[in-house]
Parts: sequence; C-alpha cells; structure tokens
Amino acid sequence: MLSVGDRFPDFAVKAVVSTDPKTAFADLTGRSDAGKWKIVFFWPKDFTFVCPTEIASFAKLAPEFADRDAVVYGVSTDSEFVHLAWRQSHADLRDIAIPMLADVKRELSAALGILDADEGVAKRATFIVDPQGIIRFAYVTDLSVGRNPQEVLRVLDALQTDELCPCNWQKGDEVLKPAA
Repeated sequence: MLSVGDRFPDFAVKAVVSTDPKTAFADLTGRSDAGKWKIVFFWPKDFTFVCPTEIASFAKLAPEFADRDAVVYGVSTDSEFVHLAWRQSHADLRDIAIPMLADVKRELSAALGILDADEGVAKRATFIVDPQGIIRFAYVTDLSVGRNPQEVLRVLDALQTDELCPCNWQKGDEVLKPAA
C-alpha cells in the first residue's frame, strides 16, 4: 500500500457531480483541482449500509475542507451509473456537494494498494494529499468499520500548520516547540 511520503497515483475517471442526468457526469483526473489539498476516501460498494453514513458526513464537512483549500473526492469501484442511481435513490446522498469517482477499472485502487483481494473492491481507505501530490496521511479500516471525517479534518489542520502537533491537538491549540 502506498503511504505517507509516496506520490499519489495519477488517474482519469468519470465522476458523478449531481443527480440531474443532463449534468451528472464529469471527467476528473489527478490534475483536477491542481494546487489544492485533496481528501480522497474510498468505500467498498454502493447501496450498502456503512458507506452512505461516511459519504454524508464527509459531504457535510466539505465547506470546512474548502475553507482549508482542500477538495473532497469519494471513490468506489462501482460505475458512474451506479453512483448516480444510488444518489438519486438515497435521501442522504441526493444533495451532496462532493464528486463520487468511479474507479471501474480498479486502476487507482490497485495503484494505491487498497484493492481487497477477496472482494475485488476498494478497502475503506482515506488519503490526505498535499498540493504537490504527496500523500501526507493514509488510513485504512476493515470493510465493516466506518471512519471519522472530523478526525480527517483535524489531521488536515495539523498538517497545514507545518508544526509539531501533540496528541489530540485541535486547530487553535498551541503547537510543540523543540528545546533550543
């Protein structure tokens, strides 16, 4: 699995950006949103139970990520058509303001090393990628365990200080200063 310090792989995928079939689809690449921090989180399958809770939680925080010059991308190995159908049919996903990327060829999941060999789907993984395309945070949980998007926001805040941040540090808290 790629981890902290590795370059995030380049990609080119279809994404769902709305529920209107006329404007629902967009092409996104690793060069989209150049110069911004990227929060890229993966879920195993659409039309499941844990995944929409996470997607909705990341979407609720999207304005806070945007305030930090970061974009949020959600990704699974399902197609853009499955993403669209899920958004149209699930009340919590209908109005989200984050793109849902379709890694149908599984190239991005495989390049990151997060493709589950048994299930053939992406593992429940989260990456924070800096504006230079370097992974600064990588987190993977079991397929059955949801993650905490608020913690991802806290880690982004800490990374953006470019300082030493102690355990449980929150934006606005003091950072650590090494002894001279």
